[in-house]
Amino acid sequence: MATKLYFLICSTFLFHFTIASRNSPSALTITQNPNFNTTVRNYTHVCHPDRFSDLGLDIKEFAYAIRRFKCDVRVKDLIDRMTLTKNRGNWETTRMGFRESDSQCTWWSEALHGVSNVGQSGSIATYFDDVVPGATSFPTPILTTASFNQSLWKKIGQAVSTEARAMYNLGHAGLTFWSPNINVVRDPRWGRALETPGEDPYVVGEYAVNYVRGLQDVEGTENTTDLNSRPLKVAACCKHYAAYDVDNWLGVDRYHFDARVTEQDMKETFLRPFEMCVKEGDVTSVMCSYNRVNGIPTCSDPKLLKDTIRGEWDLHGYIVSDCDSIQVILDDHKWLDDEPEDAVAQALKAGNSVKMGKVKEAEIDKALKNLYIVLMRLGFFDGSPQFENLSKSHVCSDEHIELATEAARQGIVLLKNDNGTLPLSTKNIKTMAVVGPHANATDAMIGNYAGIPCQYTSPIDGFSKYAKVIYKTGCGDVLCKNESLIYPAVKAAKKADATILVVGLDLTVEAESLDRTDLLLPGYQTQLIQQVATESNGPVILVIMSAGGVDITFAKNNSNIQSILWAGYPGEEGGIGIADVVFGKHAPSGKLPLTWHENDYVDMLPMTSMPLRPIDDLGYPGRTYKFFNGSTVYPFGYGLSYTNFTYKLLSSTKSLHVKLTKFQHCRDLDYTDGSYKPDCPAISIDDLKCGDDDHRVKLELEVKNEGKRDGNEVVMVYWSPPSGIVEAPIVELIGFKRVWVGKGQSQKVDFEFDACKSLGIVDYRGYNLMPSGGGKLVTGDGLLEIPLHIKFER
Repeated sequence: MATKLYFLICSTFLFHFTIASRNSPSALTITQNPNFNTTVRNYTHVCHPDRFSDLGLDIKEFAYAIRRFKCDVRVKDLIDRMTLTKNRGNWETTRMGFRESDSQCTWWSEALHGVSNVGQSGSIATYFDDVVPGATSFPTPILTTASFNQSLWKKIGQAVSTEARAMYNLGHAGLTFWSPNINVVRDPRWGRALETPGEDPYVVGEYAVNYVRGLQDVEGTENTTDLNSRPLKVAACCKHYAAYDVDNWLGVDRYHFDARVTEQDMKETFLRPFEMCVKEGDVTSVMCSYNRVNGIPTCSDPKLLKDTIRGEWDLHGYIVSDCDSIQVILDDHKWLDDEPEDAVAQALKAGNSVKMGKVKEAEIDKALKNLYIVLMRLGFFDGSPQFENLSKSHVCSDEHIELATEAARQGIVLLKNDNGTLPLSTKNIKTMAVVGPHANATDAMIGNYAGIPCQYTSPIDGFSKYAKVIYKTGCGDVLCKNESLIYPAVKAAKKADATILVVGLDLTVEAESLDRTDLLLPGYQTQLIQQVATESNGPVILVIMSAGGVDITFAKNNSNIQSILWAGYPGEEGGIGIADVVFGKHAPSGKLPLTWHENDYVDMLPMTSMPLRPIDDLGYPGRTYKFFNGSTVYPFGYGLSYTNFTYKLLSSTKSLHVKLTKFQHCRDLDYTDGSYKPDCPAISIDDLKCGDDDHRVKLELEVKNEGKRDGNEVVMVYWSPPSGIVEAPIVELIGFKRVWVGKGQSQKVDFEFDACKSLGIVDYRGYNLMPSGGGKLVTGDGLLEIPLHIKFER
């Protein structure tokens, strides 16, 4: 029989059977197997009938190979045929229709914002060459999220999985992808902000659900009742679980960091996106992170893994450790002074630990079951006919390149636009100075986990489509340590009808394993901007490429800088995306998914302080827009337009009356001194019949475009809990919709909220409670407040 350990360790996740030519699915090649007296051919999938007949085996005798059986039945048969020992491995795997000598571990691929060649070393799962020279590189998630467009997030996932499946058919990719990254950005210094959907756990969760559905869903099978048999296009992985957002800050790194997190913050912020990813996205995998949480390595924590992901959330898939997390547990965390077998046993329930009595063989069987059921769902054993037609033409298609361009356009955020300077007109602008370290950006636009893009359109290329471009770098690179290149940029600005300054950060400043220590532009970039703005002949437009916020208060207050745009890391077509917004081919509608703090924020608290709520005794401010009430450069959700939208309330739920039974009891809450405290402050949401009409809150708005241009508006609705509750969020985003409104026209926008999901708060004990009293819904940039009273009745 096949060795269980071989397939568990090597295939954590995907063992790979050689396929001669995926360009022609029917093609077979013949090789000689030295361990079995017959010729063996390579097949398009594991359970190809000819594989068994060539081996003199009757496929009907192997339940795992019979497609009409349920996945769990097939997988049980497969695992029951395996043993722990490897003494008869080669002969017996051949008897099963497998050839162990042809197995490869190709389970690690990445698809953060496009198919990437980052992945498993030694036997690379995904790679590019003359056959597949590149794949579409979309904007990094932080910019895509700024569109606040769920359908766009899903559509990008669908495009990425189409390219992944096409590359798999060509033998250039695996089927399991460690994406997306759904960690909440708790601190503005975190180097991996570019990979994430921002600082709001609800937005992060919504992004996760839509992107994962785009990657995984097979059309027509989305609502399959048996989730263990639901077909998959590719397998996604939500990472890094949990409370991971310190990489390398002032000598503190992710391999040694112990995140001290309250139950309140854990449930309310750090776990919420993962819960949504599992429950609503039906993701097939969750990755545990390198760090510890409250002293315990996340990959060894049964409460986080077994009790929560598998038990409470009912994951239909597998849990994977982050790369060498097991070694980190052993060497860096030195957890319980473990031996290697102990670390593996605690994390994966596998390895030599069985012989040493540290774990039962049944635990290995469970782990293998989780792996192989996903393989079955991917069609690895039986093929996926609906995807066999995908080929090279589906990678870097015109449709996908245009989608990447549109994603950049939709995500770009207009931060300043004095006197309606933008959009520029081609009638008035004949010559442009495009200057700055990102003026000719290529690699910088695609961030990390990016692979090789289909092509690049840099900012100077993008603007060249609209006017004659004079290009000067102004800085040698983003670090801008030499001011000698500033003067040529100033001279160029004096000659041009308009000046575009393209500045910001890149992976030398913010990246995996590299956190920031300040929120300023590096080196002489500020000096470059100020001098160019002072001397420019025409209007000055500042474009910031970054993930995290930058303190550009000086530019915000400088009247010589008429307009400011944030472009994130806009992907391979970022240059045309920026130019299209500047010249009005596309009206900006993006909103910031992160708070842009002033630089002194980082002097108020260390990055290693995990609480999100303020700590008054230490003078620590709150984190994220939900708990920080100080001044900012630009707040979360900020973004201007080329037109003007007004909001009008049409109808709303005025009050929510909750009938309590004798089995539902009031829960206490702490209130600030002098605040009104209801007789029944709160009840447990777990005690409510959530989902019925009695717990629905409805809101109908009219959004009117009062300006002279068509445009998209992101309508954001926040919940402000009843006043006086200690440690309640100031406000919390509970819904958003992106709508198109023609000039002079109006659009009705309806929202319906489940009170259990949207109006709850988490108290310091970790209970999810619904508070009573007078709260309010807030929308229209805070200009429209709608009272909502919650009352409990016996």
